[in-house]
Amino acid sequence: MNTVDDTSPVHPRFAAALLERGLGEVAGRVRRFPEGARTAVEAAAAVGCELSQICKSLIFAADGVPVLVLMDGASRVDVEKVRAELGAGKVTRAKADVVRETTGYAIGAVPPFGHRERTRVLADRSLLAHDTVWAAAGTPHTVFPMAPAELVAVAGAELVDVRETGGA
Repeated sequence: MNTVDDTSPVHPRFAAALLERGLGEVAGRVRRFPEGARTAVEAAAAVGCELSQICKSLIFAADGVPVLVLMDGASRVDVEKVRAELGAGKVTRAKADVVRETTGYAIGAVPPFGHRERTRVLADRSLLAHDTVWAAAGTPHTVFPMAPAELVAVAGAELVDVRETGGA
């Protein structure tokens, strides 16, 4: 089946992105949590999975240009590694208005694909440590499961090592 039910908890833009990619059946696997899943910790608790099985979709500004970084929920992004990966002069966390303008979603609801504007996408290899990861489905109350390799491919991401590591 390649349609999305009008009563679906999936954000309409994300639902359209699923259909465009031939992934309409993913909408049926979206889980809604009225109490919210805005953070990786909230999402992992709601789903009942390990924190590292949550895929965070984070927008950064690389020399002022938005870039999406997909990171496991238990880790932090090392902006210096992102800067080096992109060959950028400066990388900072994007402000909330830039996130919404670029993606069409609020912080805490950004899915890994289906954004308003196309951006470069980096995915940290740590996501591949699991059979399934959970990512936001366009609202702060919804998440969906997907095999990480498929998620990386669908997002058009480059696999990189941009996770913060202990020590300096």
